[in-house]
Amino acid sequence: MSAAVVIIGRNEGQRLVACLASLGQHFERIIYVDSGSTDGSVAAAQQAGADVIDLDTTQPFTAARARNAGIEALKEGSAPDLVQFLDGDCVLDENWHDQAISFLQNKPDIAAICGRLRERYPEKSVYNRMCDAEWDTPIGQTMACGGIALIRWDALDAVGGFNPALIAGEEPEMCLRMCRLGWKIWRLDAEMARHDAAITKFSQFWKRAKRSGFAFAEGAAMYGGGPEKFRVSETRRALIWGAFLPILTILGILVFGGKALGILMIYPLQIIRLAVRDGADRFAWERAALLTIGKFAETQGVLTYFWQRWCGRQAKLIEYK
Repeated sequence: MSAAVVIIGRNEGQRLVACLASLGQHFERIIYVDSGSTDGSVAAAQQAGADVIDLDTTQPFTAARARNAGIEALKEGSAPDLVQFLDGDCVLDENWHDQAISFLQNKPDIAAICGRLRERYPEKSVYNRMCDAEWDTPIGQTMACGGIALIRWDALDAVGGFNPALIAGEEPEMCLRMCRLGWKIWRLDAEMARHDAAITKFSQFWKRAKRSGFAFAEGAAMYGGGPEKFRVSETRRALIWGAFLPILTILGILVFGGKALGILMIYPLQIIRLAVRDGADRFAWERAALLTIGKFAETQGVLTYFWQRWCGRQAKLIEYK
């Protein structure tokens, strides 16, 4: 089975160099889609033998738009059987390609597969460690994969690629469309890639959580009425923890006075519940606290989506790097 790789990035510097070096000789074509880098990324990609595409800077950058540009480039000539999507801040595991190809043999109904994505530097911050834990998803058939995945060309062609209007959450949305056509998504018990989230500040964590909330709300607005109830539960949880309970507390104070502040005890109780569930070590407590606080950022993202939709405004990319 022939395979090509589409890498997207902006100002990844040495991370992009490492990404390109990790590809080995597995791919017939390497496409690098650049979103306005000023650090020499384009030259580095060209030196590594990649075909470089510069996105039009007059239009808003999105990962979906960049990946679609890579897909379009692959249509020039013979299309590959498979496309490995990779971000410029990732390095591919040396054994992933062979394991993935072996799995896909004689499984024509599987559209996309992913493996274990790990954080390269989890020791640098609790936020990086949270990313590493977040990516440890269940093995087997699933409803979605992330942006680092090996996808069958026929499935990409059937759904028309990624939705370029989405500023986040474009991968689960595309997987949903694939599943509705009868395709399957699979997570292998195999090392796939290492990612450099480079989240060292609380402000970055907040923006990432806000972006997730925005994606939840948009996904729910698009497909929440379907049988999958897409992103409905995530949107509901964000609003309950980040909006409903604080509003309930304020109303309670107005009616019952200071006793209503007891409602806020649900937050430390939630932190305790999550920490104990995950082993109650130091990271479990840190993660539990940040997951709980992060619901306020997710709520901000949810409300931002609905406000922009009500105002008819075009969504702007929410970046944390």
